[in-house]
Formats: sequence, C-alpha cells, structure tokens
Amino acid sequence: MSAQPLLTFVQDITRLLETRPAESVILAEGRKLVAALVSSDEWLPDAFARPHPGHYQQYLLYADPLDRLSIVSFVWGPGQKTPVHDHLVWGIVGGLRGEERETTFRKQPDGSYEASGSGVLKPGEVTAVSPTIGDVHEVANNFADRPSISIHVYGKNIGRVRRHVFDPATGAAKSFVSGYSNDVVPNLWH
Repeated sequence: MSAQPLLTFVQDITRLLETRPAESVILAEGRKLVAALVSSDEWLPDAFARPHPGHYQQYLLYADPLDRLSIVSFVWGPGQKTPVHDHLVWGIVGGLRGEERETTFRKQPDGSYEASGSGVLKPGEVTAVSPTIGDVHEVANNFADRPSISIHVYGKNIGRVRRHVFDPATGAAKSFVSGYSNDVVPNLWH
C-alpha cells in the first residue's frame, strides 16, 4: 500500500491554495483533484477505514500547518448518520467505498429547516458544500449491512471549527466542535 496518491493530492491542493483563488475556483479545481484521489482506494490504510459499531468515525489524515485545509476519512458503519449540521467553511467530498446519502436543508422563514434535496454519493463521485452554495445537510450510510467511506477536504481544520447541529422542526441550533476519532495526526508518507 502506497500513500503516494494522498501525498500528491496534498501537494496539488496546497499549490492551488497558495494562489489564493476565489472559492469558486477552489471548488471547481478542488473537485478535479478530489476525484483523482478517490479514483482508487488502495491508498487508505486500514487504521483510517475502521467503522465503530455505535457512531461514525472522523479520522484526520492531514491538517495543513497554516490552517488552510484538513483532509478526513469519514467511516460510516451500517445505517449510521449525522445530525443536520453546518460546516461554515468550504468542503469537497469524494466517495471512496460504499454509498453515502446526503439530504440538504434550507432555512425557512419561520427558522425551521426543510429538506431541499437529496442524492447518493458513489465511489469516484464528488460533491461540495460551503456557506455560499449550501452548507446545511444530513449525511448517512446508504447501506444497512456494510460500511461506507468518504474523503472530506475542508477549508480549515474542521475538527477545531465551532459549528452547529440543528433541530429541523424548530431551527434550534447547538454549537459543537467535532474533533477527530484518532488521537494523533498521522504522517502517512514517512
């Protein structure tokens, strides 16, 4: 197993971010880079692909020292899902294994959140979130009998960003910081 695809991705996305492009450029060019990364899955070590029986796992793969991005493997056990939540930064998500179901939400005049769309992310496919294009969603493993894995790239160290979960019926927000499932930041290409 070689982590070279991840290292190449980190180098390429860092070069892109060094040009300080508009978010629209980051999302357009970043989608291509993420698509190349998730075009195969043999580079992800087993330690970052293990599901937990009770909740999804969020494994940090890389955190930029200048806080420009983080790369995370999300591992969904059978039937697991997130609450309705936001990100507050841009994010690009690529399907690696299994299928991930996303339901997007739009805030209503009364403050509640109503489902506004849904889709299924399959291996090799890419999607994005940000406050400018739509940032509130719920994500779930589309399978009830096996894990699914996706690779998420965010415009900050997402494990340290104070974000929100929402009660869709009332719009009530609760702040949270997600952190990570792993204790240390790995160096996968040492």
